[in-house]
Amino acid sequence: DRVLSEKGHSQAKKVARFCVANEVKPSLILTSPLRRAHETAAPVAKALDAELTVARWLACGLHPDTALEELRALRKLEGVMLVGHEPDFSHLAAHLLGLPTNQAISIRKASLTLLELDVFRAGAARLHFTLPCRFM
Repeated sequence: DRVLSEKGHSQAKKVARFCVANEVKPSLILTSPLRRAHETAAPVAKALDAELTVARWLACGLHPDTALEELRALRKLEGVMLVGHEPDFSHLAAHLLGLPTNQAISIRKASLTLLELDVFRAGAARLHFTLPCRFM
């Protein structure tokens, strides 16, 4: 039930501006049901005029195999943005890249990470970039 901090709101707006300026436009934005995640996703969705949907599976404690199955169902979409929590996203990225999930990759808060999946299985992703908010 905790609200997003002032810094978090500022970072969300910064991400939104960056996405608009760099034509990052996902077909769908999925957010965790937790308040802070939704408050982060909302300004991005508004700025991009993108559909925002709550995905219960993005709540804290996300299992990478669950995420992979859920994403598989969305494979026909051009791009999907996920807004959720750490360390879940770092574990998911490592799983999708075929890396050890223990400290192999660290996804920062309010960052953008682009992974491409042609085949929906662990180890099949390609990392295009991970960009912390402070560089946007």
